[in-house]
Amino acid sequence: MAIEDRKSGVKGKPAVVVLVGATASGKTAVSLPLAERLRAEIISADSRQVYRFLDIGTAKPSAQDRARVPHHFVDIRNPDEEYSAGAFGSEGREEIGKILRRGNTPLVVGGSGLYIQSLVDGFFDGPPADPEYRAIAMERLRDEGVEPLLKELAGVDPDTAAAIDPTKPRRVVRALEVFHTTGTPLSTLQRERKIEIPFVPVFFGLDMDRRELYQRINERCDAMLRNGLLEEVEMLAGRGYTSTLNALKTVGYAETFAYRNGALGYEELVLQFKQNTRRYAKRQLTWFRKDLRIRWVPTAAGGDPHRLAEAILEAMPPPASYGNSPASQS
Repeated sequence: MAIEDRKSGVKGKPAVVVLVGATASGKTAVSLPLAERLRAEIISADSRQVYRFLDIGTAKPSAQDRARVPHHFVDIRNPDEEYSAGAFGSEGREEIGKILRRGNTPLVVGGSGLYIQSLVDGFFDGPPADPEYRAIAMERLRDEGVEPLLKELAGVDPDTAAAIDPTKPRRVVRALEVFHTTGTPLSTLQRERKIEIPFVPVFFGLDMDRRELYQRINERCDAMLRNGLLEEVEMLAGRGYTSTLNALKTVGYAETFAYRNGALGYEELVLQFKQNTRRYAKRQLTWFRKDLRIRWVPTAAGGDPHRLAEAILEAMPPPASYGNSPASQS
């Protein structure tokens, strides 16, 4: 049995459960019992867990977690390989189709808003890269910073400039590259080439008191450092991966590389790691709060993940079928 797509009025699409929330809000802990109850396979919507060797700093699901419930899009690229939200959206929809044909339920879990948007709403990621233009733009980024590039983007593609996260400068470069290559703003291309989504997302978000969330973040950062984040960064450096890689220009790794390179003292590392993680969580919540499809489930630090999974199951809107049969996909 499939649910009605209220947005388009089209019936017959299977339901896909999407569990979102800020970093450290407990998504992984809740997703495991929820997946078991739904007979689900997890689609990880995390832009850093896709990379091999980035285990501690990304709070990657453990080997035991992945043995307990199948996970997809974990450890699929090396840190020096590019991966984009557009690629995730396309490949994720293909994987969702395979899961449904196996008679299981896809459960999307993550906090990377752009990845989730690409997966469940679809957007056109633009033409292939222009290496020559990108090299020039990246050199400008190093020399001038992101602000001049963002101002230039606002002049040719104000919609993308207004929506883009300025802390992700490579996205600014990519949007400029698309305009340079095609002469058309990325936002226009995305509207014109809207992708048909073959399922209906059913959203749930973990809603934790901000003070409790920030306390959990502080404790998680301390735990990551205790559990070997410094050693993980040494291992990455030993493999030839440097802080200039996009995969490592992220909270936790950026500060730890700076400490390793002598740019930060240990106390500064800890302070910046916690502060930047809290800021990242705030940006995540700002993104998700704008999506009115999300049903927020109150949670608390130390809450029972099984009870939260039950609360989500009870809140699922009828009519719906989770664990759709292959026949429902025809």
